[in-house]
Amino acid sequence: MRLQSLLLLAATSGLVAAALRAEPARRPRYGGTLRVEIGAVVNSIDPTVAAATPAEAAAKDEICALLYERRNADGTFAGVAGSGLFRVAEWDPGKHLTLEANPDHRAGRAFVDSIEIQMGKTAHDELVDLEVDKADFAEIRPEDVRRANEAGIRVSTSRPDELLAIVFTPGRPLADDAHAREALSRSIDRAAIVNFILQRQGEPAGGLLPQWSSGTAFLFPAAVDPAAAKNLWSQITGSPKIVLGYDANDPLEQSVAERIVVNARDAGIELVAQARQGAAANYDAGLVRIRLASPRPAAGLARMSAVLAPLTGLSAEPLAEAATPQQVYDREKAIVSSYRAVPLVWLPRVYGLSARVRDWMPPASGEAWPFADVWLGDAQ
Repeated sequence: MRLQSLLLLAATSGLVAAALRAEPARRPRYGGTLRVEIGAVVNSIDPTVAAATPAEAAAKDEICALLYERRNADGTFAGVAGSGLFRVAEWDPGKHLTLEANPDHRAGRAFVDSIEIQMGKTAHDELVDLEVDKADFAEIRPEDVRRANEAGIRVSTSRPDELLAIVFTPGRPLADDAHAREALSRSIDRAAIVNFILQRQGEPAGGLLPQWSSGTAFLFPAAVDPAAAKNLWSQITGSPKIVLGYDANDPLEQSVAERIVVNARDAGIELVAQARQGAAANYDAGLVRIRLASPRPAAGLARMSAVLAPLTGLSAEPLAEAATPQQVYDREKAIVSSYRAVPLVWLPRVYGLSARVRDWMPPASGEAWPFADVWLGDAQ
C-alpha cells in the first residue's frame, strides 16, 4: 500500500513540476513584431482626410483605432495624436506602415513592441504568406475560408456583422419605381449566394440587423420568390433595364452582382451588372457593404440609417439610443419595406493567424483589431 502511495505521489509531483515548467510559456510576455498584411492601400492616416474607396476606409479605420483613442459623438476619430496604443515609427503611404507601442498609454503599453503593416497584398499572397509563416495576421475573404483550412492556416471568424446590400439611386426612373425595386428584391436567391459564393460563411439577410443582435431578423423574409418577382415586373411598361453597379476592386461584389443577373433573368427581369466608373447617378442601383457599428440594436440601426440616408434618399431622422425594441423594429421595417435598400447577406470578419499569435479574440461589432492584449509566443 505504501509503495502505491509513493508511486502516486511521484507521478503527481512529476505532473505538477511539468505544469510549472510549462507555465511561463503560457503567460503573456512583452516583445516582438506583429506582421500584418492587408489588401487595401491606405494613402493617408490622417482621420480628417477622406478615403478614396470603401476598402481603404475600412482599413484606415482599423489603423486609426490603434493611433487615436478618442472618438467624436458620430463615431469618427477626434485625431488626438499620441493617445492610442501605438504611434507611427515609419510611414510609406500606400505601401508600408510601422507602429511602435506607446509606453504612455493610460491603460499601459501593449505586449508587442511593434506592428508592421504591409499594404496592397493580394488575397492569394496573404494566404501563402500565412502558410509559410511570413505573416502573423491577415484578413481573409469569407469565400477563401475553405482554402485556408485546407492549407492548415489558423482561422478566426467573428459573428456576421457586415451587411452586403443593394441601394437604389434616387432620381433614376427605375429606382423610383416601387414595383421594380420589390421585383428585384424578390428575385434574388440569397441562400445560393451564401452557400456557393460565400462557401457557407455568412447568413441570408432580409433585414438591416442580424438575428443575433435584434432577435427579429426572422420577421423579414429572405426567401427567393421568382413568381412574385415576375408578376411585379410585368406591371412595368416599356422595355426597362436595371443597371447595377459594383466595386471593380472587390471580387466578392462582382461575383454577387453576376449571380443577381442570373436570378433576375430567371424572373424575366433585364438587369446588367457593371463595374462602377464615375458618379452613382449613372446606375439605377449599386452594391454596398456596411459594417454594423454596435451590437446594440438601437445604436446599430441608427448608424445603418445614417449611412443609407444619403445613398437612398430615405429619412435621416435619428433613432434614439434608448429606443425600445418596438421602435427599432418599426424603423427597420419602414426602411426595408421601401425596397430602396435591399439587404442581401451578412458577412463575418475572417482572420488568418500564425501560430505565434496568442490571446487573440475576434472583435465585437463596432470594435477594431483587438491588438491590445495580443502577445507573441514561440511558433508551434
